[in-house]
Amino acid sequence: MPARMAEAASLGHVLRQAKRRLSALGDADAGLDARLIVEHFSGTSRTDAIARPLMTLPVETVTAIGAALARRLAGEPVHRILGYREFYGLQLHLSPATLEPRPDTETLVDAIVPFLEQRVSETGSCRILDLGTGTGAVALALLSAVPAATALATDISAEAAETAAANALRLTLAERFHAVVSNWWEKVEGEFDAIASNPPYIASSEIGFLAAGVREFDPLAALDGGSDGLDAYRVIAAGADRHLAPGGRIGVEIGIGQAQAVAAIFAGEGFKGLS
Repeated sequence: MPARMAEAASLGHVLRQAKRRLSALGDADAGLDARLIVEHFSGTSRTDAIARPLMTLPVETVTAIGAALARRLAGEPVHRILGYREFYGLQLHLSPATLEPRPDTETLVDAIVPFLEQRVSETGSCRILDLGTGTGAVALALLSAVPAATALATDISAEAAETAAANALRLTLAERFHAVVSNWWEKVEGEFDAIASNPPYIASSEIGFLAAGVREFDPLAALDGGSDGLDAYRVIAAGADRHLAPGGRIGVEIGIGQAQAVAAIFAGEGFKGLS
């Protein structure tokens, strides 16, 4: 039986139907996801939904919203459908080669910013290295918070490095941001005041148990941390001494229950943790 043709409809009606369809997922965020999709593909806002619920959306818009809802119903994360995600107040575009930045990683940025500000107050500038940059999230957030900073961002994926560079250009941060394709330390030269990374830290055996939206849409290389999830930390710790400026800091995101093991890895290379 052929699918029913989409018809022009009011904004309020489309929003209600979108929420109803997504509620079938049993997702507590169905209302938010529905709103994000409808607003994105219709070019409307929450204000429009409140003040102009009877405004007519053309058939092309209703069709696009329907296609996006079908993707969400099939399990694709809403921000993959939109093509971007907000991080630290920045809109970062995604690609299949990049991890979707998440709010938890903002904690890493918050932990590094005060040190960078202190460094700038003492020397007038600071250099940041972001290992495994993906969308550029960590480096770009730090640059947005510390105007005197510059950043080198590396990723093993050329597509990810291109995505990060495009995000920097879009955010008018390109003059202070440089992305290179590098397998960890391979193409890194010089010293940096701060080295940051949100590396892959999921144990290989646990990948299959991740939520489908993560397992099927985030790149495996950004998730799989080896047999114990700690491979990337060993590589970072082993090479950091050659590139960390005197008095510099290293900040890494870690998984649940990994704090003691990661601290031991860095201690083994002569680094001490800060409480």
